[in-house]
Amino acid sequence: MKLKDCCSTEENDKTAIKYQNQHPKNGHANHCHAGHQHEGHTHSAEESHDDDDGHNHGSGEPESWTSHWPLLTSLAVVIIMLTLEYGFGITFNTLIQLIIFIPAYLLAGYNVLELAFRKALRFDFFNEFFLMSVATIGAFAIGSYSEGVAVMVFYSIGEWFQDSAVNKAKRSIKALLDIRPDSVDVIREGKVITIAPAEVALEEIIQVKPGEKVALDGILYSEKAIFNTAALTGESKPDSKNNGDQVFAGMINLNQLAQVQVKSLFKDSKLSKILEMVQDATARKSQTQLFISRFAKVYTPIVFLLAVLLIALPYFFVADYNFQDWFYRGLVFLVISCPCALVVSIPLGYFGGIGLASKNGILFKGSNFLDIMTKIDTVVMDKTGTLTKGVFQVQKVSTEADIDEKEFIQLLAAIESKSTHPIATAIAEYAGTTPDQDKINHVEEIAGHGLKGLVDGKEILAGNAKLLKKFNIPYPADIDAIVDSVVVVAIAQKYAGYVTIADEVKEDAKQAIADLHALNIKTVMLSGDKQSVVNKVAAFLGIDQAFGDLLPENKVTKVENLKADGRTLAFVGDGVNDAPVVALADAGIAMGGLGSDATIETADIVIQNDQPSKIVSAIKIGKLTRNIVWQNIILAMSVKAIVLILGAGGVANLWEAVIADVGVALLAILNAVRIQRMKV
Repeated sequence: MKLKDCCSTEENDKTAIKYQNQHPKNGHANHCHAGHQHEGHTHSAEESHDDDDGHNHGSGEPESWTSHWPLLTSLAVVIIMLTLEYGFGITFNTLIQLIIFIPAYLLAGYNVLELAFRKALRFDFFNEFFLMSVATIGAFAIGSYSEGVAVMVFYSIGEWFQDSAVNKAKRSIKALLDIRPDSVDVIREGKVITIAPAEVALEEIIQVKPGEKVALDGILYSEKAIFNTAALTGESKPDSKNNGDQVFAGMINLNQLAQVQVKSLFKDSKLSKILEMVQDATARKSQTQLFISRFAKVYTPIVFLLAVLLIALPYFFVADYNFQDWFYRGLVFLVISCPCALVVSIPLGYFGGIGLASKNGILFKGSNFLDIMTKIDTVVMDKTGTLTKGVFQVQKVSTEADIDEKEFIQLLAAIESKSTHPIATAIAEYAGTTPDQDKINHVEEIAGHGLKGLVDGKEILAGNAKLLKKFNIPYPADIDAIVDSVVVVAIAQKYAGYVTIADEVKEDAKQAIADLHALNIKTVMLSGDKQSVVNKVAAFLGIDQAFGDLLPENKVTKVENLKADGRTLAFVGDGVNDAPVVALADAGIAMGGLGSDATIETADIVIQNDQPSKIVSAIKIGKLTRNIVWQNIILAMSVKAIVLILGAGGVANLWEAVIADVGVALLAILNAVRIQRMKV
């Protein structure tokens, strides 16, 4: 995702002022913050919601109480003055009150006043900062000094709490995956030295002590080791690795000193890419967030107009019209109308959903996909690697009478060595030897059929039965009746034999399908494997529809047909071979994101631990998030509507207005942050 080189002046207003206040020695804040993303604009994940409403909550860094001493001082002044007036009956004349309350007001509201002034210079009057400035200065104009200061104090306290909540949500999301070590032990010239991970070069050997985290992606150089992969997959089950197996940054070495040969630079590690993806996810807006941002831009000027009408119209209809009384009601109307509770708590709710998903080993690329998952009524799945383990084993080798079985396997393994398909890997493991690559030439993959090439001068065809039919090579008819996956081989344009391969269904696949059905979601399986194998797996799992013998373009056609029927669907696959289908689906879900960079790039959602049950978890998290967000919308709008009516009728005063505004914002925030503690 591309970022703008620098934000507009308006987008930086609040950040710049906060920076000045917290770092006065640095002068004005001229550092640039990339913006967040909405409707054609690009934004960074460090923002919490649109600046169109005037906000820029949270820098992502924790703030101490001492950094808010002006606000706390102002709060102390208000408490002392109210205690003297209502507790001891001590009052002061107007001059003394002004001497006390004006400094307190400026201490609490100088940020707000400066932002309101900056925006006014650009003729932007319809924002909460200008709204609060007008309301509080108006309170001073009619002699309600303590109320004017209190409104600014409690509004600023609400902003403080909102900033803290947003920052905490950002930090908790980042902390889920930002577990990269600060240093690493690397072996150079026979010595172990400790350096920063970014300084390690490719192919160098690093040492990982028991209990330490792996700093860089690579392959295990030691004979064997056991790792905890919980930080990457959400599962704490130990993972045994042997020499040559892939090891990823973030894994924890459990049992003995291990050596890893580095295969990716620090910035290119899977963990770095995943972390970047999760951070970017907070910037991709859902439709609800975009609606609230647009709503706030229309809502605020309407409120200003209603406040003016509330002050002016009674002059023509009320016999004993008192300007100060109706002006006060207008101020109450302005205070309670502040849309802050909506524009802060809603993005915070989506942050919580993304964080909860990350804890469960599910990476959403944006809050918009949380919304999409609530609408899914059909889940389309690939078979191999999604519902089955993709760990194939050779079950049977059958050759013609005049062909030596050992030679047959060697020729087959040689041509299959040019493929990365799991079946090819199984054949290579079964052969147990490394083929001479110099003897393998002109290998081409025929999509949906298999491989064709020359091995030691002999033309070899290896694939499914369709491959031999394509080249008009006859083969025994009973091969078509075999249920397991079959690799049929022809040598020099003549049928030579076949190998059967079997895969194993994942342990949680059957329960995942049952859970999807419990949510009234239709299940469909699409596979390039032959129909008999697909039918066998589908019957065992209870899948509604299953289609086999599909080429990549056939899968696209099937998905297009489902969408034409009005289905909202998620496609679950490896995110690489099925890229066209992933792009076509409403939500593309990749299984096992740690295995491929392309998976992370292609999919909208990545399930890191390969478990089909996480598809159900992703849907449930989307629905939990939606429920929390709409609870906040209804809560905020209901309370505001009630207090607006009471304020217009003269029943509610400024005290009640500000308490209602701050109170509903805090309730919405607390409701939003609880998402991360939920279980799915």
